[in-house]
Amino acid sequence: MGKTEREPTAVKAMSTPSLDVVFNLLSVRRRRYALYYLADQDDGIATFDKLVDSILTREAETEHRDEHRTQIQTSLQHVHLPRLEDAGILEYDARSDTIRYWEQPTLEEWLEHARHKEFID
Repeated sequence: MGKTEREPTAVKAMSTPSLDVVFNLLSVRRRRYALYYLADQDDGIATFDKLVDSILTREAETEHRDEHRTQIQTSLQHVHLPRLEDAGILEYDARSDTIRYWEQPTLEEWLEHARHKEFID
């Protein structure tokens, strides 16, 4: 992806996503798990492998662990990370396998509600 293609993402990261976008992003469990992990990073930066490990742990797949890990990797690379990047929530650099999460107060407010309901109830 060229530099000019990345500029709109940086601009989008400064704006607040609409509630429709926020709820769409939070509507998929695996994407929520990714966001929980990314929001917990102090510097907003995570490696792809650590993100995959975090999701694998949350999904608690005990059998066929390697196959499940591959499935998580594929869905993140082809579905979830691009969707989050399009929404201006993060930037994913596939060359370095680094993810830069952009804080979004509206998203994080609803993400905390989701985390509480998902893990407390």
